[in-house]
Amino acid sequence: MDSYRINRKSAISLGAAIQEYLRDSRLSSGLNTRRIFAAWDDASGAGPLTLKRFYRGGKLYITLRSSVVRSQLAPQKELLIEKMNAILASDECFSRDDPSVSWVKELILK
Repeated sequence: MDSYRINRKSAISLGAAIQEYLRDSRLSSGLNTRRIFAAWDDASGAGPLTLKRFYRGGKLYITLRSSVVRSQLAPQKELLIEKMNAILASDECFSRDDPSVSWVKELILK
């Protein structure tokens, strides 16, 4: 059995090791997408009324069950984007260097 020894100088924190593992195994994109969906639920409060969620290229597509809720949220798009990005910025598990899934730039309500 091989034994591994890590020098203190080359040791990294557990959080950094997990981030590196997620990036190397290409799981960070899927987890970032899930975190964006959770940020939508927290920022809008319309999680139970959301039918479909889709994210690609900085655009978050949301299909809502109620046209009344959609018409109430439509004027608040910029504020919702700012709230979601603030939630993502405070989330230490959100991978900021993933080029395919990063910040929300546009919100499209259907």
